[in-house]
Amino acid sequence: MKLTGNLLIGAHEIPATEGTLKALNPATNQFIEPDFALGGVAQVDQAAILADEAFDAYSHTSLAERSAFLERIADNLDAASTALAARASLETGLPEAQLQGEAAKAATQFRQFADVVRKGRFLQLAIDPAQPERQPRPRMDHRLQKIAIGPVAIFGASNFPISYSVAGGDTASALAAGATVVLKAHNAHPGASEIQARAIRQAVQDSGLPEGVFSMVRGSGNAIGEALVDHPLIKAVTFTGSEQGGMALYRRAQLRPEPIPVFTEMTSVNPTFILPLALAERGASIGDGFAERMLVNVGQACLKPAILIAIEGPGFTALRAAMIKRVTEAAARPMLTPGIHAAYVSGLDHLQNVGATQVAAGLAAHGDLDGQSALLEVDGQRFLSETALAHEVFGPAALLVKVRDEAEMLAVARTLRGQLSAAMHLEAGDLGLAQRLLPVLERRTGRIVVNAFAHPQEVSFATIHGGPFPASSDSRFTSVGMTSIERFLRPVSYQGFPDALLPEALRESNPLGVPRSVDGQ
Repeated sequence: MKLTGNLLIGAHEIPATEGTLKALNPATNQFIEPDFALGGVAQVDQAAILADEAFDAYSHTSLAERSAFLERIADNLDAASTALAARASLETGLPEAQLQGEAAKAATQFRQFADVVRKGRFLQLAIDPAQPERQPRPRMDHRLQKIAIGPVAIFGASNFPISYSVAGGDTASALAAGATVVLKAHNAHPGASEIQARAIRQAVQDSGLPEGVFSMVRGSGNAIGEALVDHPLIKAVTFTGSEQGGMALYRRAQLRPEPIPVFTEMTSVNPTFILPLALAERGASIGDGFAERMLVNVGQACLKPAILIAIEGPGFTALRAAMIKRVTEAAARPMLTPGIHAAYVSGLDHLQNVGATQVAAGLAAHGDLDGQSALLEVDGQRFLSETALAHEVFGPAALLVKVRDEAEMLAVARTLRGQLSAAMHLEAGDLGLAQRLLPVLERRTGRIVVNAFAHPQEVSFATIHGGPFPASSDSRFTSVGMTSIERFLRPVSYQGFPDALLPEALRESNPLGVPRSVDGQ
């Protein structure tokens, strides 16, 4: 596929209005052709107006039409997967084979949401039939369904250039809900973004949908993102990235004349607790597995296990030695961007400045943007006294927290901020401690894993990718999995409607054959 570098606003190809950029290959620290257009406030306005004009028609497409549209996107992504993985690898330094898997995952998500739409459960249909004879007051007929919230703005993520980017779960779930999408592409992988955007836009055209169903904009600095959040036609925002960036968007959205929801996925250290009998039985294998998961994507995964808490006792020496061995043997690999690399180096320095000791380092870096892995260690008392030790360092580093006893382990757990996930490794004899630890973790995370690690994560109905602040800005919702569609829905009740005027899904004969609650049953 030939890349033009244009902004894709509806059916329009928009050349640069605010300058251009080139993608950077982090493996060579060299720029890659071609130039990619940067836009500004005017292009955001154009995309938002098209999205608003398309919304009524698109949000009222039939379930069959919308599911077929999502499947066309999946087919287009499959057709482009080889070129997409190759370009994404150039722009990220990640292995091409890994990105082939990510492209397949993106297509799978669209097919999963097509199935969600086809079955109609997401509408959460409820009918309370009229009771004209009820005393002392008759009841009118009430019928409820969920509808799309409106045009939404989606910010592409940097660390997963396909499955959390233009064709990621945010876009899939928003389109499944019936929302139109204005997507801000991440500047770190503009070529991969264009390939994905063209796959979606082609599906819009082939489905005969209004052009404003999907647009992709790109800009430099914060102005274009701020314009998206500020635009009065945008009704919700999603963001994956740093706490600083996510909260800036969140606060801005609350200051609008019409505040809107901002669904952020921000920061997490995904703590792992090794309970005593599991430590004694499996310390070495747990330590090796933890370090192996920590190093995936050069540590640039939102579910990277970054902090391991274990009681100093039987098995601790083996756990520590296995972690040191895995980290020491790890090759330095390119990180995604110069900014991420610089923040990683700075974060490691800060951990040591506040009391952590580096006990292992990986193989030396050769490229300018290579991330050298690191293992740091601290005792429980120091961890409890220095809150900065619990902050995320985005990259191939982990912190081993050595606690004295069960009480100190529980105290450490209570100091943690909100997390995307937490893990416990345990044996049957550890259940008593696990039962005391569980409610502490439930208050601090959206997903708890036993005898495994938080990464990777299934995309399913039961999965949750979210948690209390600062993991996300609204712990009631997930940004991964089939229920992520709920972010883009709101309820509407229809009272006393004639059957012919009702939405098709709520008509008396249930012509769509979708599940409905009738009088609570």
